[in-house]
Amino acid sequence: MSEDKPTALAARQMIQKAMTVTREKIVPMEFDESVYDIVEVNVEIKDLDPMFHNYKIVNLSDLHLGQWLTAEYLEGVIEIVNKQNADMIALTGDYVSYILDDVADDLERCLSMLKAKDVSLAVLGNHDHWTDPDRIREILKNAGIIDISNDVYTIERRRNNRTAKLNVAGVDSTMLNKEDLDKVMEELPEEGPAIMLAHEPDFADITSLTGRFALQISGHSHGGQFIIPGLNTTILRGEGSQKYPVGEYKVGDMIQYTSKGLGTNVFWLRINCAPEITIFKLKSPEVEDKENKNHKKPIYIRHSNQKKIFPTREDVDRFLNPDDIADFIEGKISQIANNLNPFEDNDKSKDERKDK
Repeated sequence: MSEDKPTALAARQMIQKAMTVTREKIVPMEFDESVYDIVEVNVEIKDLDPMFHNYKIVNLSDLHLGQWLTAEYLEGVIEIVNKQNADMIALTGDYVSYILDDVADDLERCLSMLKAKDVSLAVLGNHDHWTDPDRIREILKNAGIIDISNDVYTIERRRNNRTAKLNVAGVDSTMLNKEDLDKVMEELPEEGPAIMLAHEPDFADITSLTGRFALQISGHSHGGQFIIPGLNTTILRGEGSQKYPVGEYKVGDMIQYTSKGLGTNVFWLRINCAPEITIFKLKSPEVEDKENKNHKKPIYIRHSNQKKIFPTREDVDRFLNPDDIADFIEGKISQIANNLNPFEDNDKSKDERKDK
């Protein structure tokens, strides 16, 4: 898919607004930290200087603010992130779904709360281009976050008159053909290992072929929002996440990790697929060998009590059945046809029509 806008964007925006109206009727919206998977991923990085041993990167992906995730929830997530005392924060796209205006101020305010020792870096996802990529970039900049879509950022450590480097690259949305890997490779320093941020995980097949990246961090798939128990994978795989939909993969000599993300899109259900905050701890082989320690599990889920943050099918049936949703949307379409604001109070609209 190469076009910047999806088909029927206006209809998707209208449906999102209609669903948002019903959101608080379905489940309580109080923030609950325990519903999140806090996933620790230990990654051994070839040639990582000991000065970067245990370097901590916290990743957030697929906020989709306004679709289901509220500003209150995002504030709670950021509080969790700031407790991690991260060296770097990585944001891997899709900050909103189809509507930006309603949440732009909240997005900028919340992202401004993120705290990292070194830097917060970001790339854009397909939904960011479907809304307003220039404005998303402006929000990131105002929040103190550096957009590295098709760019490179180098972090340095100095000790005893010696300098070590860690390179973090990013590509813009590959689903919309916005990536420019040639530009990234031209700007990438020869010295120091490199990490790639790419919204769509299947780009790992191309990233790995360069032989230059030890790790790619992605999102996009939401883990399919349904994970098969016991198999830890999903049958729900969209464009850009067919091969690497959830968790860790070895692609050539590179590790690909796909986060389950925070928000949802299209439908609100998450089944056996808790929203995720990912913590990467980079390991220097030189230090690991000297300490001769047994490795902790490569991936460790710190806590999630599997409570619901998103409604089950039973919740939807209880509070709002599919016929109600269809009638609701049909009513809004009718109001638009009559040149009325579909999101004003209906009684008020009726009164105004009577007055006329």
